[in-house]
Amino acid sequence: MVGLPAVDGKQYVYRVYAPGDALPADLFWDAWHCHDEGPFPRAWDLFDAAVIRRVPAA
Repeated sequence: MVGLPAVDGKQYVYRVYAPGDALPADLFWDAWHCHDEGPFPRAWDLFDAAVIRRVPAA
């Protein structure tokens, strides 16, 4: 799960499917590009502003 803060003050959370050895930066960019292509206000493109939590596979 990757939470991206946006210019409207909200945080948008995305589930990113990736292999277990994926780098946090890869997860961030996948979520950011997904958000950027959507209808929502611009998200901050700062890696340090994102909240990344790994969720175990079910």
